[in-house]
Amino acid sequence: MRKQIPAPIISILSDSLPDLETHTSLDSLFLYADAPGDLSQSDLSKPKKVVAWLREVNKEADEPLGVLGKLIEGYMELPETEINSQNSWANVEIQNPKVLFKEKLDKTLTQCNLQYIVGGYISDGSASQSKTLRELIAGRNFIAIEAEFNRALENVNANPREAVSAASNILESVCKVYIEDENLDMPNKQDLQSVWRVVRNDLGFDPRSKEDDDVKRILSGVLSVVDGIGALRTHASSAHGQGKQGYKLLPRHARLAVHSAHTITLFILETWDENKVGA
Repeated sequence: MRKQIPAPIISILSDSLPDLETHTSLDSLFLYADAPGDLSQSDLSKPKKVVAWLREVNKEADEPLGVLGKLIEGYMELPETEINSQNSWANVEIQNPKVLFKEKLDKTLTQCNLQYIVGGYISDGSASQSKTLRELIAGRNFIAIEAEFNRALENVNANPREAVSAASNILESVCKVYIEDENLDMPNKQDLQSVWRVVRNDLGFDPRSKEDDDVKRILSGVLSVVDGIGALRTHASSAHGQGKQGYKLLPRHARLAVHSAHTITLFILETWDENKVGA
């Protein structure tokens, strides 16, 4: 369903962007976001230009929320150094206007039941709420799958064990959906290593089948990463009880596992789709 940019978001953009952008940079921003129409030559004031262009987006764009994601990408993904920087004048702390804008966007997106996803995407949450992860993967809903990984990343600092468990579960689900959809034999032991072995052989990920040494090294590394994620989940994640001497799983460990699982998941889905086209 085509969803438009909500009025509260338009209000925030029209209030804040004119203070943060020049006429020229504002035009460049909308052009970068592939916004339909071209108001760059208009004599409108910056606030009126933002409102007019966003209304044009809602009216003409195939995916208005996609345009919105690109418009706010630079602000939603501010470098940590800029977010944490502090300025003062006459012993009075001055807040970074870009950070304030980001905070307003975060709050208003949540109020509108929207979520920003790294890379310039906006999710309305409908896919992840109405479909299971299995259905998302089977339907190749990349944006919703990205949202699942982002939810895992949100737990990295507060609960790294849970983040590792989520990353492993997503990767395991991808493999199981592939096996079922391709009518392959499901292994008796359905842990990550076992289902991955079936998928990698069917997709041709076995390093021994590749002639190119560079590809061979990369694939060997990928196999080791998958084994590592599965082992880390078994030994240290929330999926299993801890012994007397629990492994001290740190956020950096969890972040490595989540990003690795994300990369491998996308590689599986993209290779799967390429094979479908070439079949």
